[in-house]
This record gives sequence, C-alpha cells and structure tokens, in this order.
Amino acid sequence: MPLVRFYLYSQGVDIWTAPTFDGGDDWIAAMRHIAVEGRCYVVGVNPCVHIDQIPADFPHRERVWPIRGEEDPWVDPGNSVIIDPLGAVLAGPARREETILYADVDPATVRSARRYSDPIGHYHRPDILQLHVDTRPRPPVIVQATPLFDVDSE
Repeated sequence: MPLVRFYLYSQGVDIWTAPTFDGGDDWIAAMRHIAVEGRCYVVGVNPCVHIDQIPADFPHRERVWPIRGEEDPWVDPGNSVIIDPLGAVLAGPARREETILYADVDPATVRSARRYSDPIGHYHRPDILQLHVDTRPRPPVIVQATPLFDVDSE
C-alpha cells in the first residue's frame, strides 16, 4: 500500500513494524524495500506455528492447516527479520524455530540515512504531487435506506 506508506513516512516513522503471515524471500525483499524507501528500521514479525500446536480436535484442522507430511511439520515456518535503514539484515530471517530476534537500533542512523534519500524531504515534489489524507472517524458499515428491490414493479 504505497500511499499508506507515504503517509506514515510523513509522520516521521523511525521503526516500522510489519506483522504478517507472508513468508519466503519475497517477504524479506519487501521488508528491505520498505527500510530503504522510508529510511527506517523494519521489524517484520511472522508467527512460527508447528502442527503440534494446533489441537487435534480443532474443527476442520486439515482443511484450515494442510499437513505437508512428516518432512515439514510447520504450518507456518515464520520469517521474522529486522532490517536497518539502508536495507541490511540485522537479525533473521528466523524460520522453522521459535526464537526472539534482537538488534540495536539507533535513531541517529535513521537521520543520517535520510540525508541521502528522504521520501518526504528532498525527493518529494509537493509542487506537483500531494497526498490528501482524511483521518476523521467513520463507521465501518453504512446502511442505505433504499430497498434492495422494488416490490411494486410486478
């Protein structure tokens, strides 16, 4: 969601957290892209779930979590990672193990990286491009008073 990222960059985000179920190297590449684009630290958090953690009597267990056999008992192998503002992997990716990733983060590194490239600063062109964001609260569902069909049209 590039426009949402742009909005959050404009708020001065220094540490971006990205919880997801996505996995694989494409996810790591996306996290590195966000780190470099926003010149911020990125913490990609992926759950690591072993088939033994799902109760055997869970309704439709095999349909919800397909078991890939004895060779791969991971329902979700995880893929957590920590990336620095220049795109370097500081920790992870953690896959097929339950662990906690640690990395030192320094706000000065973010400020330094943004001197080279800042999506909201000198690379942004507010003279020709603007993003308008309306953050007023809105209900998640709006019900219209119009009937779905006309009963008198027989």
